[in-house]
Amino acid sequence: MKIMFVHQNMPGQYRELVQWLAATGDHEIYFLTQRKAAPSFKGVQTRVYEPHHKPADNAYGLSKNWEESTGNALGAVRAARQIEKTERFKPDIVIGHVGWGELTFFKEIWKDVPIIGLFEYYYSATGGPVGFDPAEPVSENTPFLLHARNAVPLANIETVDMGLSPTFWQRDRFPQSFHRKLYVCHDGIRTDQLRPNPQVRLKLGRLKHDLTRSDEIVTFVSRNLERTRGFHIFMRALPRILKERPDARVLIVGGNDTSYGGKSKHPGGLRAEMEAEVGKDVDWTRVHFLGKLPYDDYQKVIQISRCHLYLTMPFVLSWSFLEAMAMEATIVASDVAPVREAITHGKTGLLVDFFNPDAFAGQVIDVLQNPDKYQRLGPEARKHVVRNYDFLTKCLPEHIAQINALVPADKQISLP
Repeated sequence: MKIMFVHQNMPGQYRELVQWLAATGDHEIYFLTQRKAAPSFKGVQTRVYEPHHKPADNAYGLSKNWEESTGNALGAVRAARQIEKTERFKPDIVIGHVGWGELTFFKEIWKDVPIIGLFEYYYSATGGPVGFDPAEPVSENTPFLLHARNAVPLANIETVDMGLSPTFWQRDRFPQSFHRKLYVCHDGIRTDQLRPNPQVRLKLGRLKHDLTRSDEIVTFVSRNLERTRGFHIFMRALPRILKERPDARVLIVGGNDTSYGGKSKHPGGLRAEMEAEVGKDVDWTRVHFLGKLPYDDYQKVIQISRCHLYLTMPFVLSWSFLEAMAMEATIVASDVAPVREAITHGKTGLLVDFFNPDAFAGQVIDVLQNPDKYQRLGPEARKHVVRNYDFLTKCLPEHIAQINALVPADKQISLP
């Protein structure tokens, strides 16, 4: 089959699917992206497109996102048409993310080519991270700005032949009218590769000895250390954790940028802001900011953890959260709807009120002090991820079934 993937930040949610398809050797695959330094996958032809237009910084706020999205859309579709003309490649199916508008015009050039679009998030002033934290009140214009961003999914639900959302919480953010076209299936977690490792050892630069599972390690992982992912709550829980557990050591993985929501007004970013707030009460010799790590090192951080914290406002679940479950981490997480889809309190993890850092600290301390009391949680978490989110046995078959439903019988993909 001829398949075109479209995602401005290749590979995005298609990391596992595109590599599996390419590895079969049975398909001709193109990946259209804006990412100039995209990873190279054997059997995948990567083509970079340029947006046709970008809005000015002072563009009208209510239409700025749509303006940028249509610029992406025209750039992507012109690149696709050029690929067809010069490389004689016309896909049997297009698979892409609708969020940046890239798929919007594909039916204008290939009316007969089916499209599966990923619908990740529908914006609203209620139920998500916006307006969740009373310390960050929204303006009277926020509902209008958020709803205006929905012009892209509203246009694309008519463009695609089928859509998907990775979780039920994400699907249910969209209007009921979308649901007839949306199937729910996660991108998939490689639980065959992500496992606990009792023999794991981790070397940190300022320590003379390797860390092992016998050490009292607390971990926090996020793409960036930001409010949407609860970094400020985590930092406020640190003083008590470190005070009551004098042997505890804290490993923090993540960058200092902002992926979601507003930026800190502190010149050094949110990390510097929180260091200034709690600094005098924290033993910094036992806190390690590791930045963004290579994937193998990141796995070791999770595997060595005695207690892993996942704090998030109501938002899209992080891959790292489900990956930590697959590696049998004992997880203390924020009690919000998307997390409850994956964690049952007391069975697969522990849930705490997002706004209560003292409660987080108390729960972490109990896990550190009484590991035997909670040792069943990690294995149960892994069972849940294997059953519901495993790439090879759960997610891949569903994605392939949805693709096959849109293409002729002679083009359909076979599973091993």
